[in-house]
Amino acid sequence: MSNDPTTPVPASVPAAAPAPDSPFRAEPGDRDLAPQFVLPLVVRIERAAPPPRTDALETAARAVLVMLGDERSTGDGAWARAMRDWQDARIRKVVRRARGAEWRRAEALPGITVTGKSAEVRVFPPVPLDGWPKDLARLQVSGTDLDDPEPPAAADPAAPVLWMNPDLDMSAGKAMAQAGHGAQLAWWALSDGERSAWREAGFPLSVRTADPARWGGLTTGGLPVVRDAGFTEIAPGSCTVVADHPALRR
Repeated sequence: MSNDPTTPVPASVPAAAPAPDSPFRAEPGDRDLAPQFVLPLVVRIERAAPPPRTDALETAARAVLVMLGDERSTGDGAWARAMRDWQDARIRKVVRRARGAEWRRAEALPGITVTGKSAEVRVFPPVPLDGWPKDLARLQVSGTDLDDPEPPAAADPAAPVLWMNPDLDMSAGKAMAQAGHGAQLAWWALSDGERSAWREAGFPLSVRTADPARWGGLTTGGLPVVRDAGFTEIAPGSCTVVADHPALRR
């Protein structure tokens, strides 16, 4: 599912309010003048064995973190320029689906495959909006609707949790991209040492739908919050995800 640019509420950044050129703000800004890039994610959905929805969301979020923390994404790494260009403009993520030969062609392209309990998500270095590799461009955005055969277990309170808005109905692809945004906001808010510890632990996290009674408190409790620009599926300004990392709790 293609994901819209989003904006964090003020609590999601160190300053009192989002920077004027925040890559997540909904209003036009300086970042819109820069060349626009997108982070492609491909989820494997075989007809006979689609992954559970929660597993796919968690795996997509970890895939974003793995890309952010990979040595090729920083310094003089092979993907560093693309990552800088992507983060200098809008932060866009697009989730597409693949199966069979499509998945094998996607795996042949430079990227990282991240596995969950049964889900597989491959994340690729950012590409220009109009410069997708043909084997990714031909993949479908629609058709990423997934279900949980059983309700997920309670989240581990000692580990990071990405809380999804209980009042929003999002497709799995849209929710995967939003979970990736939440994970990225948490990553940005952590210190270098906290990032290293999370990476060395394998980026443990859960994605859960918040209890409606808790949602208001989560969005105003000082944790990173993702707001959607509202170009697809949901209304502009909707809070979609709260990134509840233990190191960010006050």
